[in-house]
Amino acid sequence: MSNYFEPWLVFNTPIVRQLAFAIASPNIIHQIPTELSCQYSFQLHDSAMWQQLYQQYEGRLQQLDQDPTELIDFIKQLKSTRLGLRFEYLMWFWLKDHAFHHFQLLGHSIQIFQGSQTLGEIDFLILNQKTQQVEHWEVALKYYLAEADFQLKHWYGLNRQDTLLRKLQHFTSKQFQFQQVENHQIQQRYAVLKGQLYYPALHFPKQLNDWVNPARRLGLWGNHIPDQKFYRIQRHEWICPDLIQSSPTAYWWTSGLYKQENEHVFFMYRQHHLPDIRVQKV
Repeated sequence: MSNYFEPWLVFNTPIVRQLAFAIASPNIIHQIPTELSCQYSFQLHDSAMWQQLYQQYEGRLQQLDQDPTELIDFIKQLKSTRLGLRFEYLMWFWLKDHAFHHFQLLGHSIQIFQGSQTLGEIDFLILNQKTQQVEHWEVALKYYLAEADFQLKHWYGLNRQDTLLRKLQHFTSKQFQFQQVENHQIQQRYAVLKGQLYYPALHFPKQLNDWVNPARRLGLWGNHIPDQKFYRIQRHEWICPDLIQSSPTAYWWTSGLYKQENEHVFFMYRQHHLPDIRVQKV
C-alpha cells in the first residue's frame, strides 16, 4: 500500500500527534494467527472502527493541538519512560473523554486477587453503550522484527525474550482468563495491539504473513546502513515522529529506529553482535 490512513501526521504538537496515533492507528495484526493455540479467546477491532473513532475525536484533537495543557498535565502523572505505559496513558486519556465515543470506562488497571495472591491485572474494563456489553481490553505497543522463516516465534522485540508469539500466548493464557471483575460479567475481550512490524530489508518476502495488517505501514530492518538520508528519531517519537526533524542526518549509526528525511520510511538498524574476543595469557 502507498495510501495509508495516517491522520496523526497533520497535528503540530508531539503529544497530540501521539494521542491521534493511539486512536487512529490500526492493530499491527488484523486476524488471530492460525499458529496460535487459543486457551481463552479474544478479538481484534477492525481498522475501519479505529478510523471512525478517530473521526469522532478529530475536533477534540484539533482543540488539544491549540492548547495541549490538559493532555500534557495528564501524561505528567506517568513517571516511567516506558513507551508501552505512555501508550496506555494515551488510551486512558481518550477513554475518559466519554463525550466523543460510545464507551463508558468502568475501570483501569484493575488488579485481580485470590486471597493474598495476585492473579493478574486488567488494563481497561469498558461498557460498550451500543451493545450494552461489558468488554475487557488489553492494550500493548509493540515493535517486532521478522527473522528466519517469518513464523510467529521468529518475530522479535527489542528484548529477544519478547516475541510476537509469546505476547499473543500471554493474551490467551493469562490476560484474558477472567470471567467476572468487580461484579461485572465480561462478555467480550479485545486485544489492542499497535506499533509497527519490520521485515528484513535484504530479504523482504514476496508475500506477507496472512495475519499482518496491510492497513498499517511496515518498516524495514537490517545490519547495513541504507543509502538514503535517514535521521535517528527519539524514543518518544517511535509512537509518532515530531513534525520537525529532531536530529541531524545520521552519519554515525547506533542500534535504534531511523526515519528517512521528508518521507515516511522507517528503518530499524541493529548492530551485528561483536565477536567474543578473549585475551589469552602467554
